[in-house]
Amino acid sequence: MINRKTERKSLRDIAVKYRTYIKKLSASLPELAGQVQTLVDRRDGPSYTVLKPVVYNEALDEKNALNTIRMILVADNPGRREQEQGRYLVGPSGKIAEKFFRDNPELGIDFRKNVLVLNKTPIHTPRTGELKELCRIGAGPGKGVCAAAVESSQKFMADLLHEFWQSCRRPVWIIGYSEMKKGGIFEAYTEKLKCLCASNPAFKKSIFFYRHFSMNQFTIDLRKQAAPCETPAQTLERIGEAYRRRVLGQEAEPVLV
Repeated sequence: MINRKTERKSLRDIAVKYRTYIKKLSASLPELAGQVQTLVDRRDGPSYTVLKPVVYNEALDEKNALNTIRMILVADNPGRREQEQGRYLVGPSGKIAEKFFRDNPELGIDFRKNVLVLNKTPIHTPRTGELKELCRIGAGPGKGVCAAAVESSQKFMADLLHEFWQSCRRPVWIIGYSEMKKGGIFEAYTEKLKCLCASNPAFKKSIFFYRHFSMNQFTIDLRKQAAPCETPAQTLERIGEAYRRRVLGQEAEPVLV
């Protein structure tokens, strides 16, 4: 049985490690804010000032005995609202996530209290797809630095997920997997995750993959795939495992002795 006091200390220690990493990454990329601002200014849609090009999730510091973690959820990268508020999944996708858990009380999860939210990278772009463009822009000494930072940050975030999981042993939901393929935006994250899963089968079995909350993809897919006489929890487990096999590969068969 996990000691709750020890668990909370471990969670705090990992959060401190993450905050320290964010500070170091930000300091190593002084040109990043200007490059992300260039993405903002080029795009169609509302303009805004980039405040935090690398975003730490301040909500991690609020997890305590009253906010028992029941799930770890991994989204893509911080968007506009996230870099403004210093928290993950607080924009439109976050609102959809809140509504989903509120509309399904049988799951027993309050999204803001019971879910530890991480990302595949802490580097902000207006849209996730613009991470590729961010890796291409820049000139002089800064050229290529962003690409390396995006890749290394993904590996760090996969390790961070594993550390948090080891601390609390909760189910992991990874939201959005279309770019977790070879040549995809999150290839580095996927490859690191596969390595971690290969050395820790229990970790792999705790991971479930789903479509994005954005534009209701998650809820539409869940409704479409629901089977007769199946509870939402059963549907979630079934499709989450199926997508896991798609992204991470089949689980090894047990060896009979």
